[in-house]
Amino acid sequence: MYVPAHFAATDDDVRELLSQGSAADLVTAGPGGLEATMLPFVYDHEKCLLQGHFARNNDHWRTIDGAEAMVIVRGPDAYVTPAWYASKAEHGRVVPTWNYVTAHVHGVVTIHDDVAWLDDLVRRLTDVHERDRPTPWSVDDAPERFVAGQLRAIVGVEVAITRIDAKVKLSQNRPAADVDGVVAGFSADGDAPMAAAVRAHRPV
Repeated sequence: MYVPAHFAATDDDVRELLSQGSAADLVTAGPGGLEATMLPFVYDHEKCLLQGHFARNNDHWRTIDGAEAMVIVRGPDAYVTPAWYASKAEHGRVVPTWNYVTAHVHGVVTIHDDVAWLDDLVRRLTDVHERDRPTPWSVDDAPERFVAGQLRAIVGVEVAITRIDAKVKLSQNRPAADVDGVVAGFSADGDAPMAAAVRAHRPV
């Protein structure tokens, strides 16, 4: 990944991105070439793992145990119009760009086809996504036999992380007045996540 110094991610940036619990693209190379599957993942910072699950009917998992993989994790992203820059009025030498946060997580795959492992994973995934809801749903809210059947329909995947390349491109290379314009522009467009991300990374 090409990462200019002003877009380099900190350890805190990476941990926040991986901990958000969003789905990410698992990419592997096999006999048939590159394969990619979008999967829900949870991040275990202490053990340096990403853990998720495939649908059992997805053949991608069948040939990748022990293989190297890359997981592409994305944070907020959006188009930036030069109309938001104060520099536009000053000299006009501005062009559009794209702001984004992303990480390429490299590691080695282990496939898990154990019901207890899968049950624990599904509960942790559910907790991540239900924790902020007024009335969180729990796996225990569903009938036990139904849950058992659902667990038989998935296969676990674990990526032991060996390297992370991450980039936080949030207008840090622009003058302060331009950054303020970008924050105001995203706010006016109703894109609160991008406005907050740019504001948090505004150069001092």
